[in-house]
Amino acid sequence: MDRTVARLAAGLLGLGLLLGGGYVYWMRTSQGADQFAGCRGGAVASGGATLGGPFALTNGAGARVTDAEVIAGPTLIYFGYSYCPDVCPLDLARNAAAADLLAEQGTDLGLLFISIDPERDTPEVASEYAAYIHPLMVGLSGSPEDVAAAAGAYRVYFRKAGDEPETYLMDHSTFSYLAAPGHPFLEFYSSDRTPEQVAESVACYVAAL
Repeated sequence: MDRTVARLAAGLLGLGLLLGGGYVYWMRTSQGADQFAGCRGGAVASGGATLGGPFALTNGAGARVTDAEVIAGPTLIYFGYSYCPDVCPLDLARNAAAADLLAEQGTDLGLLFISIDPERDTPEVASEYAAYIHPLMVGLSGSPEDVAAAAGAYRVYFRKAGDEPETYLMDHSTFSYLAAPGHPFLEFYSSDRTPEQVAESVACYVAAL
């Protein structure tokens, strides 16, 4: 190898080390700015920070409660409705199972059900439905305006499907949202996540709080 080639090789090696070191530094500093970097799921978009926000709804006792009152610790939030024939009870049961798994580990996870069908789900109905799924699950409803505001904060899609006054269905998105005091949105979980996967993810966030 002549001197020119040797110098070129040495220069490329130095550049590679410099870029590599810069990348490692960027990774460390960028992750260090986010206390939950090690917990973030691959599906969490950069716009996730804009999810969540203040809301006020009504509980089964008829009291108006705010997000600050019902999210007293790490909490899974689900938007659905009591007449849902399939996905809602399955997702809520999954969330309840995840909470029970975490309870065995000494971690409390709040469970919140918010109805997107205030026409049929009065606060009393929403509360009874939630308690049927899990005794510690809180069920909330309210006026159409209050429900729309809460759903809008989490960008939840919902729409009435059908005209039958008693048997209509609701089209809606089916994510469960993890929130905590001071953190209206941490993570979301799709319906295909298992109780074990949700519990493991939540445990990571709890440890980082």
